[in-house]
Amino acid sequence: MTLTTSPDLSFASRVLGMLYGVAFGDALGGPVEKLSARQIAEKYGRVASLNQRWHRMDEPSARRNNRIRGNGIVTDDTLMTLCLMEVYDELGRHIDAWDMAQTFVRKIAWEPRWVPELDREALVIERLFYPEKWIFHRLQLAACDPRQGGIGNMVNCGAAMYAAPIGLINACHPEAAYQEAINFTQGHQQSYGLEAAGVFSACVSAACIPGIGMDGIIEVALSLAKDGTRQAIVATLDVARRYCGHAWDYQQVVDALHEALLPFSPMGDDLMHGPEKAGVPTMAYQPSRLMSIEELPMALAFCLLREGKFRDAVEDSVNSGRDTDSIGVMSGAILGALHGETIIEPDVLAGINRVNRLDLRNAAQRFTRTAQKIIQQDLYAAEKYRQNVMPLLSSDQTVGQGG
Repeated sequence: MTLTTSPDLSFASRVLGMLYGVAFGDALGGPVEKLSARQIAEKYGRVASLNQRWHRMDEPSARRNNRIRGNGIVTDDTLMTLCLMEVYDELGRHIDAWDMAQTFVRKIAWEPRWVPELDREALVIERLFYPEKWIFHRLQLAACDPRQGGIGNMVNCGAAMYAAPIGLINACHPEAAYQEAINFTQGHQQSYGLEAAGVFSACVSAACIPGIGMDGIIEVALSLAKDGTRQAIVATLDVARRYCGHAWDYQQVVDALHEALLPFSPMGDDLMHGPEKAGVPTMAYQPSRLMSIEELPMALAFCLLREGKFRDAVEDSVNSGRDTDSIGVMSGAILGALHGETIIEPDVLAGINRVNRLDLRNAAQRFTRTAQKIIQQDLYAAEKYRQNVMPLLSSDQTVGQGG
């Protein structure tokens, strides 16, 4: 059995829970990103506190791109999530790739804000990895059709990692969340990177359904996921189910999950990009119907294995290695939306706000008001549609007969 959410949990509580889950998973995973699970165990033991030193802090500043991490600092996952929330706050409606090309590009490329990893006010794009800088390159500089923005990009989890707010705009309607995430993030990603954004948003949406548990969220994910993404999720869930309800060794589970993902993601523990890889052919990061990102299948597996328990699932996600922050973000967002602010440790929230110069509660409250208005508009439109279409379905209308 997996934990279910309280049916009387407020929407505002779920929004705050989602945002806290994103920031917590991001800050917890940031210091150990790109280390393997064994390297994390050797260097840190089990990462369970935000008070950790980044494993690269002893490198020369230039080599680490003048960045800092650790002790609660969030990364681009959280910053881009907040940018997306602000897009909805400004527009007050559903969004698509044109809104990525306009409002979202302005958020990441033209509006300065505090960037914690740079320890200064800057444009978010200064912090972004190349597949995320691609948004600006393709949509503003190259001025392509926004629907084609993702074509040619390195396929990764970059679109999925900030897509959680789309799930809350479409709370309790995962099919709509999936479609809106695809419509919006096609300006950024393609292939299984795009698919993951849709499925992740749908999971966050499903987490808002009163009384649902992880089994129900997973059922939604599998009903919508396509091709390699679906197969990868099935593979990791099979591993999780094998260990559910039994005593298990953490490293053994991680090894089994990584083995299950190998047919869908050939990178393994080798995530570093250096001069030795220039010009070397690889299947990694290439568009394919047969492949998948690792982050979402891993996050769902830990959410299931830990029966929906927030802290345990996020810690497991982070300690599994590789793209630690984004795996933590995805498990944190899903379970944050599921359990709402009941997951929040006040001192942890205060620390994240202080270190990053953020006010997550205020951002969540503003977004809650925005999302509620959009949902009310949807309900009005649905009622209007019902009124218009019902006469066409009345019993006195005979199929196949003209007037």
